[in-house]
Amino acid sequence: MAEYIEIIREIQSSKYAPVYFLQGEEPFFIDNVIAHIENNALDESQKNFNQYVLYGKETDLVQVIGTARKYPMMGERQVVIVKEAQEMKGWNSEDNQILLTSYLENPLPSTILVFGYKYKSLDKRTKISKALAANSVFLDSKRIYDNQIPSWIESYAKARGVSLTQKAMMLLSENIGNNLQRLSNEIEKLLLNVSEGQEIDDLAIHRYVGISKEYNVFELQHALSSGSFAKALKIINYFSANPANHPLILTIVNLFSYFSKLLLIHGSAAKDKNTVAKLIGVHPYFANEYIAGSRRYPLDKVIRNIQLIHELDLKSKGIGYNVSKEKESGMLKELMYQLMH
Repeated sequence: MAEYIEIIREIQSSKYAPVYFLQGEEPFFIDNVIAHIENNALDESQKNFNQYVLYGKETDLVQVIGTARKYPMMGERQVVIVKEAQEMKGWNSEDNQILLTSYLENPLPSTILVFGYKYKSLDKRTKISKALAANSVFLDSKRIYDNQIPSWIESYAKARGVSLTQKAMMLLSENIGNNLQRLSNEIEKLLLNVSEGQEIDDLAIHRYVGISKEYNVFELQHALSSGSFAKALKIINYFSANPANHPLILTIVNLFSYFSKLLLIHGSAAKDKNTVAKLIGVHPYFANEYIAGSRRYPLDKVIRNIQLIHELDLKSKGIGYNVSKEKESGMLKELMYQLMH
């Protein structure tokens, strides 16, 4: 199975495969590979004649393969991209399996055929899935876990020729979460506003990403670890007044992540910051914060707090509770009081 970075590297070297099949839960990698091919495989003068963008709801495999079998007009290659391919009907029909398998065994060398099959995956046991895995550049795009986000930010920034301080990475990670598209957009925005070769620090994050210096998830976690309820309440009030930038669901996710890390610490014999950092997936610079939190919140309280967060998550989704925007603020304040007392 081809890896995302390998695929991008090959495309950037103008080495294209006849067929790409991009599937999985994480849309960022799928969309990014498609964008690279869509933007770079053909010159602008060729795109009107030799680039076809089809959509799953509006096409079928017969049309896709028929288009792929065409020869390019006045050029060396053509590109056929099927976006939202998961919406295309008949993936498991016998006729379609025979049709696609036949093409995969003998693809037209002058065609680059790309399937973007997002948010799900084909059944590995089917003939069509096995044929694609064996005869295409096959990417299984998996979701990145929260503890992998800082390293992803670091590698993405490095690929773009910049570096970020550990605090800058954690600010992005804790405040944006695992939305890779938004993270990449914010890094691109930072690139437009910092000097070449400049290391991006937390001050740049506050200024250009729009994350408040005082009222952010990072500071909320610090308030939790230090036991400062007054500070935590101020931050929650700020979040409630700015729901577009601080949606309730993201706050819930971050609170769950915080106490889940404390649970890992309680379940381990790790005491020093380097071991704890490795255990919970943060930089050692931030490990003391979580160690302090584990001391403030004993195991039984951590378990209780995770249950309280879970209950608010259900309420926020309208499960057993009729929630309105006006009630969200009160619910969050009540939760914060319960978590810290």
